[in-house]
Amino acid sequence: MLVRSLVARSALQVTQKRGLIFSALATALGSLAFNENNRLASKMERGELHYHDVNEDMNRQKIKPGENKYFKRREPEYPGHIPLYGIEKLMMFLGSGIGSYFHPEKNMNIVALGESTAITPVLRRLQKQMLSDPVGRQILRERPRITSTSLNLEHLRSLPKNSVGRTYVEWLDREGVSPDTRVPVRYIDNEELAYIYQRYRECHDFYHAITGLPIIIEGEIAVKVLEFMNMGIIMPGLGALLAPLRLKPSQRERLYNIYYPWAFRSGLNSKPLINVYWENILEQDVDAVRKTVGIEQPPDLRNLRKEYFAKLKKLKKV
Repeated sequence: MLVRSLVARSALQVTQKRGLIFSALATALGSLAFNENNRLASKMERGELHYHDVNEDMNRQKIKPGENKYFKRREPEYPGHIPLYGIEKLMMFLGSGIGSYFHPEKNMNIVALGESTAITPVLRRLQKQMLSDPVGRQILRERPRITSTSLNLEHLRSLPKNSVGRTYVEWLDREGVSPDTRVPVRYIDNEELAYIYQRYRECHDFYHAITGLPIIIEGEIAVKVLEFMNMGIIMPGLGALLAPLRLKPSQRERLYNIYYPWAFRSGLNSKPLINVYWENILEQDVDAVRKTVGIEQPPDLRNLRKEYFAKLKKLKKV
């Protein structure tokens, strides 16, 4: 009995000590938590602690429209510039090339094909030609644009009959075209190279005007061959190579026998056309300009076509 009483008393003392220990631990932990809450509350009151919005982090991590998490689009180098990856330019070349072959009348195909094939080495060579010529340097410095406003077409109509300006505006009226239809360059990466290509594009109608070639398919191909032989731009060369495949035999015959030989001679023998400041020679005699530039006037394409159809009509009657 005495032993049992001693054991019971010892157990009671241990239990009481445990209760005191747990109570002390709980009090200490509660005090720590209370003090931490007080500390956080004080920081919030002083503006040192802000509410963390998880949704804000999620929104920040979202990909912006038009962006790809694997590819970062380069920044544009000039107004309207659209930087493209190499694969994108390749796809544009293939699509516009097929479109230009089957639908050469659609300008968007020609424009896209031209810019997708305007490779940097060719444009750098044209840039070097311009920088090595005083007139070319002036063009690069002044950056003129050819529009109906900058040229003042009404004034050109008042110039002498055989002037460059009068020849140009009469060609525009005869063909029903306008210099304002030349779209801005968008896919060439360097700003100055983009201007050089824009200049080439806007001067195209002057080549038509001083040669007298119309905008029908044969006339366009002939001018393209002239441009390719003179400036080495790839797109006109592709047009000269592939476009005749879809023409009638009579059209190919005129091109191969008359206009290709003319374009080869004129393109190789003429001065760099990219260095002609057309806006400054509008009042000069067009024959003198042809001689200075080195371009001979080809046979009248429309007259050759009329003669051919008249001959066909006569043969049918016989």
